[in-house]
Amino acid sequence: MQTLTIDFICSLDGYGAAEGWPGLWGMGGPEYAEWLETAIDRDAPLLMGATTYRVMSGLVAEGEPGTEVLNDIQKYVFSSSLAEPLAWQNSTLVRSDAVGFVRRLKQESDRPLRTLGSVSLCRSLLEAGLADRFRVVLFPVITGATGRDRIFDGYPDVRLGLIESRTFDGRLQLLEYVPTVLDGPPES
Repeated sequence: MQTLTIDFICSLDGYGAAEGWPGLWGMGGPEYAEWLETAIDRDAPLLMGATTYRVMSGLVAEGEPGTEVLNDIQKYVFSSSLAEPLAWQNSTLVRSDAVGFVRRLKQESDRPLRTLGSVSLCRSLLEAGLADRFRVVLFPVITGATGRDRIFDGYPDVRLGLIESRTFDGRLQLLEYVPTVLDGPPES
C-alpha cells in the first residue's frame, strides 16, 4: 500500500495565506526553492479540492514561476462544483467519496500520494486514518489581522511523532510527522 503525505505551508498562527501579503509571505528563499524542486516527485499523483485547483491552475495559466512543473503531474481533483473537462492538463475530476477513492488509490497506485493545500480534503483523509505523513513548512510570521484559510480549525486531536526537521534560508522550518488521530485528549 502506498503512503499519503499531507503537505501544508502556514504562518506561525496556522493560516495558509494572508490578505495583502505576497506568496510565501515574501519569505521564500533559494534553499527552500531548491528543496521544492527535489521534493516534488513528478511521478507522484497530487490530490486536491476545487478551491486549490482553481488557485493553482490559475497560477499556472498566468505563468507564475515554478508552477509549470505541476503540469505533467497526475492530479485528482475532488469536487461537486467543477465541470468536466478540467482545463489543467493531467487533471481528473472525482465526484465520488474522497475517502473511498483515496483508500482504493493507496492500494492500487504504484507511486506515493500527496496533497496540495485543500484544507477540508486533508481533514477528511486524516480523520479516516489515511494520512501516513503530515508535513508542514512553518513561516515565521503571525498574520492574525490579515490571515485567511485557517488550516487546523475543525481538525480532530492528533498526536504528531516528529520524523524530520530542517531549517531553510535561516528562517523557514520544515516539520514532518507521523500522525495519530486521537479520540480526545490523552489520559494523564
